[in-house]
Amino acid sequence: METATKENSLETSETLLNSDNYYSNESDWEYQSKTWFTKFINCEAEALAELKGDWEPNGSLTPLLVGNYLHSYFENSKAHQSFLDEHPEELFKYGNPEKGLKSDFIKANKMITALDEDEKFRALYQGNKEVPVEGELFGVKWKGKIDCLDLDRHIFLDLKTVDDIHKKHWSAEQHAYVSFAEVRGYDMQMAIYQELIKQTLGVECTPYIIAVSKQDIPDKAVLSIPDYLMDYRMKEINEKQPRIEAIKNGQEKPKRCEHCDYCRATKQLESITSIDNIEFY
Repeated sequence: METATKENSLETSETLLNSDNYYSNESDWEYQSKTWFTKFINCEAEALAELKGDWEPNGSLTPLLVGNYLHSYFENSKAHQSFLDEHPEELFKYGNPEKGLKSDFIKANKMITALDEDEKFRALYQGNKEVPVEGELFGVKWKGKIDCLDLDRHIFLDLKTVDDIHKKHWSAEQHAYVSFAEVRGYDMQMAIYQELIKQTLGVECTPYIIAVSKQDIPDKAVLSIPDYLMDYRMKEINEKQPRIEAIKNGQEKPKRCEHCDYCRATKQLESITSIDNIEFY
């Protein structure tokens, strides 16, 4: 399976980020990102411990690898082959390509096929792939990496894998059901990327999410993001990031959420709680 690509000329960029240093610990300290911002919002103590290298999350890497498998395929054939070569143990049965892919990546191939055989997707997903961008949001340096950027059409696209595009998710903050895009903060991510593209490349681009489901017969959709949601998310960043920066700089002590893996692993019994006061998550 091969995907067509379109090259357009990126304007000269000031960014020092590249494929070698984008995911480095040094870069994570220097720049804020949607990933780390969300980690700090979820649990300040766990995020800081992970950033310092004192804690490594125990969650399965498979969902991340499935996403990377899909992204590398639509980046180009060389990137996809490099990904296969770098992760034989995770991708193949018994770590042997001759034994075939594990079930999660067989499903990933179905998702790839669902997109690759769609003419409108192939026409839409054209441009420069995996483009690093950086800038400042409210005085703090931020970074991002764009899945597909087409400056000629003034658009950028982000591939997302999801269990079910139409599944509803309860938001305790909004006291309502919301889409997967909102519950995962993808509206925030698109708002950040839109601003960083403008700062890095001087072009105002419209974001679109291309979602594909992990169902036996994959569903797919092209999703726009309302401006009011992106505006709301930028306000949220402005309100919350001063505390995050203070924690990273050692000026504030991180709060524990007391229900994540890190907090459970480091918990000390210091008080007695009535069963009437047990918290529900």
